[in-house]
Amino acid sequence: MTSTKAGSHFYDRLRSLKMTFFTITENLHYSCMGRNLSYIPPSIPSSVQILDFSFNVLKHLQKTVFPVLYFLQVLDLSRCQIKHIENDTFYNVKNLTTLILTGNPIAYFGPGCLNSLHNLQRLVLVDVGLSSLQLQMNNLTKLQELRVGTNIIQSISLPPFMSTFKDFSLLDLHANNISIIKTDHTVLLREISRNMTLILSRNPLLYIEPGAFKDIYLRELNIRSAFVSPAAQKAGLKALYGLNVKMLMFGKYRCDYKILSSDANYLDGLCFINFHEVYYYMKEKHNVPVSIFRCMKNATNVAVKGGIIREIANVPFYEIKELYLVSNQLDTVPGKQLAHLHTLEKLVFTNNVATQIPDFIDMPSLQYVDLSSNQITLTSCCSFFSGTPQLRYLNLSLNPQISLSTGPFDGLGSLEILDFHHTRVVGMGYLSLFSNLKYLRYLDISYSSVIFINIYCFYGLRNLNVLKMAGSNFQGDVARYLFNNLTFLEHLDMSYCRVVELHPSSFKNLQRLRLLNLRGNNLMNIDFLALPNLKQLTSLYVDKNSITSIPLHVLQTLPTNLSEFDLSSNPIDCSCSQTDFILWIMQNQKVLKKLENIFCKTFSPNLDFRATDFDIDSCVHKKRLTIVLSVCFVTVVVLFSFLVYRFQFYLQYCCILLRGYRSPGQQECSYDAFVIFSSYDEVWVMNELMENLENGVPPIQLCLHMRDFQAGKSIASNIIDEGIMGSRKIIVVVSQHFIDSAWCRFEFELAQSRFMMERSANIIIIILEDVEERKSKKVFGLHKHLKKNTYLKWSRDPFSNMRFWIRLRKAIIATNQ
Repeated sequence: MTSTKAGSHFYDRLRSLKMTFFTITENLHYSCMGRNLSYIPPSIPSSVQILDFSFNVLKHLQKTVFPVLYFLQVLDLSRCQIKHIENDTFYNVKNLTTLILTGNPIAYFGPGCLNSLHNLQRLVLVDVGLSSLQLQMNNLTKLQELRVGTNIIQSISLPPFMSTFKDFSLLDLHANNISIIKTDHTVLLREISRNMTLILSRNPLLYIEPGAFKDIYLRELNIRSAFVSPAAQKAGLKALYGLNVKMLMFGKYRCDYKILSSDANYLDGLCFINFHEVYYYMKEKHNVPVSIFRCMKNATNVAVKGGIIREIANVPFYEIKELYLVSNQLDTVPGKQLAHLHTLEKLVFTNNVATQIPDFIDMPSLQYVDLSSNQITLTSCCSFFSGTPQLRYLNLSLNPQISLSTGPFDGLGSLEILDFHHTRVVGMGYLSLFSNLKYLRYLDISYSSVIFINIYCFYGLRNLNVLKMAGSNFQGDVARYLFNNLTFLEHLDMSYCRVVELHPSSFKNLQRLRLLNLRGNNLMNIDFLALPNLKQLTSLYVDKNSITSIPLHVLQTLPTNLSEFDLSSNPIDCSCSQTDFILWIMQNQKVLKKLENIFCKTFSPNLDFRATDFDIDSCVHKKRLTIVLSVCFVTVVVLFSFLVYRFQFYLQYCCILLRGYRSPGQQECSYDAFVIFSSYDEVWVMNELMENLENGVPPIQLCLHMRDFQAGKSIASNIIDEGIMGSRKIIVVVSQHFIDSAWCRFEFELAQSRFMMERSANIIIIILEDVEERKSKKVFGLHKHLKKNTYLKWSRDPFSNMRFWIRLRKAIIATNQ
């Protein structure tokens, strides 16, 4: 047993009954249909209102079969093989309003089996083997409908007690064995409410006693295929004289083209029946003219369907409002025959063979004209409706061809619905034809072979709500501007228009659009949805296009009201590069329609691999690994670049060493000593150091960066080539400015590298001014060098000064010897 929100699938005949009987409410409808159960499950909640137990096995019904279901209103026991129904069977479900027992071979009805059902309104006993209407149902005073079709009942006589059934309104006796109806059979029909429907279709009626229905008032009488022969029908219609019925339905269900050679007046009996609506399903042909409408001229609604009528004569209908001429082989639209009918409001002339439309003259009340599914071919439309100023509905669909010229709808300013679908319409895409249709709400030109060239084709349709243009074509960029003035549009169908791309501004003014159908085009993207113009959109159909993916920024800006999104039958790209899109599909399955048809064509082009089956976790791991490796690579590159930049001079020096290191003794040096000093100490170097060493005896040649470095050469190269490698000695002038200079620190570190290579004391340090020990540690190796090697200290005392120069000169010259 399952709880469902919708009814189960029954035979077509039963389904129509059930849809009439109840509206299904969520969680109140339980279906146990077709479970081969032989008992009512006690687990059914007592609050259930609708129980479908059809197509099970309950051969014997008695009181103990049903649990107490006080709120149960609808019980369906169709096709349960029920043969016996005992007294008080339905006591535990006594609040039923609908009981369906269709298709059970019931051989025994207990005389009190229905006594408990005081609230029963609908009783369905179709195909249960009933032979009479004399049922024991005295207590069913609230009964409204009794359906006993497809039985073997021979009389329409109702039990006398039913005269108290004040709400009784429907008696369905279709497909029984009723052949004779007499006056005493219809006595009770005169006493019951006038709002009653009597269905006698498919009975073998042979004879109706004249006057049997006199002074009887019915809402509907259905006698389709209810006579054994045309002669019996002719006599039967005459015998119905005095009947008052709102709706009379007669004729046949199946075609019978038997020639009636001498029955031109076989419908004369209708002249003595008072009816408002008549529906004649003709299904036959005649070899003589038949005055079909002669006895229908007082009707308000007339329908003739399915006959072979070549023409109709003028009919002076007095109060006609609706006329239906469907599938009658008529080759002329009855415009002239119906001219000057001031009361006619609706004309349906479909599935005939008419090729032209005559002028509709002086028909001021005509509002609805359906001329679809004919053979109409027009060279100019639609001036022949000028006599119908109130025309609101015009359907010319499913015809061969209609040509429109300038001003085709002049005089039709009240038109609200215009339908041309599957009719070739000439001139539609070239001209602006709708300028006067300011009230038009619905326009259908689907599959009308229209090629839109003019961007002003829809100019004037300011109140249009629905536009269907499936199968149309657009020249150039015309679709970008075609809808600019349709600001009230809510439904747009552009399916199968071979559209490859839509500009984002195509729908910029359609802020009320709720449904957009782009099915069956060649779109590769729907980026136009990223704009906020379509915020009211609730339904979007882009199935059967060429969409492989949708960017994340588009998905994030989809209309918040979107409840139907059909993306099926597109070649979805299910790759790790589209994880955001695939994840969105998985998270929005309630919105997406036909989810089972969203396949990964690029992932598996030869197999129907669903997008929802794609393993997105593997992509997450790959993505994480890729991100980690990328971050590591970038980090290494950045770190390596930083180190290269930070130690570019050292690297350059190393390259020089790798090319082959030569000691000063092995190479010709240009200078005796390279002086490393801060530019702030340049005055001392020039006035004291250079003056005393270069002008002394013997002269010592110094390398000074501001004087001896080659122009155009990089500083680092000059330091290495000219200074450190081109000099025998290195003099370091230490001061506070030296400590703070990055270049000085760099030059000293390079000098130390040379010192380490030569293992000789080629670095002479001069302390120009005292520097704190902690500050000297800023220069790599300086503090350690001062601890292990003798250095010179400058003093302004003349005696100490003289000793300073002697020691310095000796240090430079002695080592070089």
